[in-house]
Amino acid sequence: MIQLARQDQDIEHCFAVMRQLRPHLQANAFVATVRAQMAEGYQLAYLRDGDAIACVAGFRLQRTLIAGKSLYIDDLATDETIRSRGHGAAMMAWLRQLAMAEGCGEIHLDSGVQRHRAHRFYLNRNMDIVAHHFSELLKHD
Repeated sequence: MIQLARQDQDIEHCFAVMRQLRPHLQANAFVATVRAQMAEGYQLAYLRDGDAIACVAGFRLQRTLIAGKSLYIDDLATDETIRSRGHGAAMMAWLRQLAMAEGCGEIHLDSGVQRHRAHRFYLNRNMDIVAHHFSELLKHD
């Protein structure tokens, strides 16, 4: 069953799987970081396999000129020790249902160019590669 992490304890339990995707994260700052993002519309969903967190997804509902109302997936990770058991597919199906229920016309996500297995997963879920994402690292004095 997929649930939204609403309590600090739920957010904390998502850390180990999220860190597999975002290794720069630190356990002692994770809850505060997620809470700060939640204040800006971020939501964190998780799927349990028994007592363990199997898959996590960070997402937000947004409105843009190009896509109208859409669901943007910031983070999607399945525990690397139990991949290919359908947890990621279940999470994507849940996110799709949520997007439809919220009146979204599209789902979006960015994925690093080196993540070939993830790309295959997304393509197998009828997602298309539709853009290049550009970024600039800003240096602060």
